[in-house]
Amino acid sequence: MSLITITQCPICKGSNFEAFHRCIDFTASKEEFAIVKCTSCNLLITSPRPDSNAIGKYYESEDYISHSNSSKSLTDNVYKTVRSFTLRWKLNLVESEKPKGCILDYGCGTGEFLSTCIKYNWDAYGVEPSDQARRKAIQLTSLPITKSLNQLTNKKFDIITLWHVLEHIDNLNEKISELKSRLTENGTIFIAVPNCKSLDARIYKTQWAAYDVPRHLWHFSKENIKNLLASHGLQLTNIIPMKQDSYYISFLSEKYRHPTAPIFIDLIKAFLIGTRSNLAGRKDQNYSSLVYIAKA
Repeated sequence: MSLITITQCPICKGSNFEAFHRCIDFTASKEEFAIVKCTSCNLLITSPRPDSNAIGKYYESEDYISHSNSSKSLTDNVYKTVRSFTLRWKLNLVESEKPKGCILDYGCGTGEFLSTCIKYNWDAYGVEPSDQARRKAIQLTSLPITKSLNQLTNKKFDIITLWHVLEHIDNLNEKISELKSRLTENGTIFIAVPNCKSLDARIYKTQWAAYDVPRHLWHFSKENIKNLLASHGLQLTNIIPMKQDSYYISFLSEKYRHPTAPIFIDLIKAFLIGTRSNLAGRKDQNYSSLVYIAKA
């Protein structure tokens, strides 16, 4: 396997890193990967990690449901239940900024959010690099989902969404600049990412499901995202918690921590820790996942 080591922090340009965690890829390979911390800005980085040619196989597992859309296990069905509640919530959040318009879902996966946008009369577009997920998205939405943003030549968007996508993007600054250039005047970008400062992250440590190595390349805090957006001239207007994520992430983390435990025990523990995490988030806004809303 070809591994690359990150030598410069994409946010602060620092070059000094210290060991933070060693985590197992519970989803696909069961291999172990290191997470290091930038000593200047505290960004957590999966490094060393598979290069762009090698990373694809880590998305190919049927257990990676955001690409497979599988319904083979209780975990899959828990994910789909949570997703069904969040789709309309996401669109309501978008429509609180702009009631209707042209929307791009970047990293649209199997297309469920795009399908919701179409249902409510948005002019919707999607980009999805995964061939497997893109085929499913095209089948679901009947839209010409593209593999890259370059294929949508000169197209501008009122809204761009990245729902748990930014942590997967290797060329972080290049992509933020490219997405910003595709916003209309006063356009808005929505970026949802896990929050490594949440209580559930601190409880589960190396078994926190949202580390999801090696697919998650970066592990952000609020300060990291604020600095990243500011460096690209994007004005942060709001931060919204995704409270439902604490329960699903805790459920997966319980499975990783106690793989032979009965499912109902995992669900009970996940509910309790997810609730604790959300209550703690009220004090410092360090919820399990956060949506950052920014304007060009």
